Amino acid sequence: MTGYSLVSMSYSIKSLIALYEEHADPGKAAQMNAYMKGRFEYLGLPTPLRRELTKQFFKENGLPGLQEVIPLVESCWEMPHREYKYFALELLVKMKKQLGHDAIYLYEKLIPDQGWWDTVDLIAPTLVGYHLLQYPGERAAYVNKWINSGNIWLQRSAILFQLKYRSGTDTRLLTSVILRLKDSKEFFIRKAIGWILREYSKTDPDFVVRFVQSQDLSGLSHREALKRIMRGKI
Repeated sequence: MTGYSLVSMSYSIKSLIALYEEHADPGKAAQMNAYMKGRFEYLGLPTPLRRELTKQFFKENGLPGLQEVIPLVESCWEMPHREYKYFALELLVKMKKQLGHDAIYLYEKLIPDQGWWDTVDLIAPTLVGYHLLQYPGERAAYVNKWINSGNIWLQRSAILFQLKYRSGTDTRLLTSVILRLKDSKEFFIRKAIGWILREYSKTDPDFVVRFVQSQDLSGLSHREALKRIMRGKI
């Protein structure tokens, strides 16, 4: 077994490591690495298999104690293979209601740390989004901080944290975020602007149409924003 540095605690993920490594597939790992442009190492566990193995692990081991969650996540984040980061995020999703206010500090740390769309697009709408529903008075401060950071993954999170808010979307804040980032040359920022608007078009298509028509968005953002409306799926 690979000599990972594990957190010293009563809850161990040694059995998870053994389980993942037992099913590792170097051929699939190479394909996954290529798909992610060579940025990350993989064991080669396709998503359906990884989720099944993770489900098996939780069934056999239960969930860690609340005080163990953050150290465990941080330990998984240090492991070389990307699958352990996905495990950490699935654990956070399961525990998000128990983590309390300070969880935002962890999310803010994880977003830019080896950040890419595969982790950020879960953290932002599912974890940060949930947190800022519980603490709405903090939204503007974090949005401002992340936009000013210059980090595209924090900026993308500032756009996408409201992805699941539907009728609860703060359109004034969303408008402010988009206007501050719409001239970005970054693909992932332009794509996120289109994505959040496309998602909100399920709730208020008239708002999205008016917004897109009144703003000089990038072609990518414009196309993505109106995709559902143009297909008649409003």
